[in-house]
Amino acid sequence: MSYPNVLLHINGEWRGARSGKTIPVLNPATEEVIGTVAHAETADLDEALAAADAGFKAWKKVSAFDRYKVMRKAADLVRARADMIAPLMTQEQGKPLVEAKMETLAAADIIDWFAEEARRAYGRVIPARAEGVYQLVIKEPIGPVAAFTPWNFPINQVVRKLSGAVATGCSIIVKAPEETPASPAELIRCFLDAGVPANVISLVYGVPAEISEYLIAHPVIRKVTFTGSTPVGKLLAGLAGKHMKRVTMELGGHAPAIVFDDADINAAAKTLAAAKFRNAGQVCVSPTRFLVQESKYEQFVDSFVAAAKTMKVGNGMDPTTTMGPLAHDRRVPWVEGLMADARQKGGKVHTGGERIGNKGYFYEPTVITGLGKDARMMNEEPFGPVAMISPFKALDDVLEEANRLPYGLASYAFTKSAKTANALGNGIESGMVTINHLGLALPEVPFGGMKDSGYGSEGGSEAIEAYLNTKFVTQAGI
Repeated sequence: MSYPNVLLHINGEWRGARSGKTIPVLNPATEEVIGTVAHAETADLDEALAAADAGFKAWKKVSAFDRYKVMRKAADLVRARADMIAPLMTQEQGKPLVEAKMETLAAADIIDWFAEEARRAYGRVIPARAEGVYQLVIKEPIGPVAAFTPWNFPINQVVRKLSGAVATGCSIIVKAPEETPASPAELIRCFLDAGVPANVISLVYGVPAEISEYLIAHPVIRKVTFTGSTPVGKLLAGLAGKHMKRVTMELGGHAPAIVFDDADINAAAKTLAAAKFRNAGQVCVSPTRFLVQESKYEQFVDSFVAAAKTMKVGNGMDPTTTMGPLAHDRRVPWVEGLMADARQKGGKVHTGGERIGNKGYFYEPTVITGLGKDARMMNEEPFGPVAMISPFKALDDVLEEANRLPYGLASYAFTKSAKTANALGNGIESGMVTINHLGLALPEVPFGGMKDSGYGSEGGSEAIEAYLNTKFVTQAGI
């Protein structure tokens, strides 16, 4: 299907920027310009802020039950349009079409979850110390939200923020990614077509630093939510703190994947390889440091390498493709720099390690061993199709390595020992720990990190709390 020129959505109007400026959109599989996206500037942001202010004042008065009905309709529209939305995502982001459709359909489940959960944003009654006194805890929507989302999951990252805001009665301005603008625009169109008032949701694109600095500091905005790198997240959190804005930060990770010698080694290798090379490794919760107990280390490496070699790299629109390109031109030199350092530090490349061709941002699924802690990729998030595998001796050793870095987003482990599993669940410093299966990112479970990986949750019942103020009201009889 053809790719559109993507517009802003502000106060019910799908339009270009007031300045007329646009940004080219490239297909990462071909490096060809496939369309443009409108480039918002201050005039556009002021209109979006005015719409968000007015939209919040009206939307917060709509009952949770009525918001729920609108959101359920939006979820149905996303499902009905998935076959149209997914090819847009593949063209702009590169991931295989089957992954793009899975992401789109998963978004509908997330919308349903938030719609239901916001109906249960209960307050409570606190027993009073005196007769005739009522003590009530009330949950109220926090206000207009500014949301900043990345290009690796163009719909998944928007839908969690958008659903949290809309479900709780907030308005929202979404600053979606310029590299992948069409699929989030179609997601927002589903919400609007379902009946969310036009001034409740605004969509803008432009220079990320300029938009974030303007929106976060603006008095209309009361809540900031960001998914992206740790360095940028720290800057935005600092700016939000300066203006006393509530913040949710879902930042970078460097997830350990721990395999004990009592695990089913071949099954663990196959499962972890699928997780590693999904979306070409451009996943914040991607397993990156594979730590395998010594006695089964060589078996795991052989099995993991074999699984990596089965990946078919190509254009995501090709139904036989199992891994697409890196998403844009900045990713290739980053991965190449990490690999050059790894080779210099004595790393052994078992498969991959090179760019594929000279057209498109394709990189081979890569497995490397023999790296010490001084290698860059053992410390810096690779965010690409690179797996580094190291041996360990005992539980204490592997916990030390798992917790060595400042990141704490996700972690993985495989063991048949209940005692070991309990020790890992208690000992790993990570916001999410999945043991013996891939159990992260379901709508009903928490999704967030600790340490430099951020704070707050974008999943489970915890997710809506960030969009609600807690008000205490006490009243005595007259």
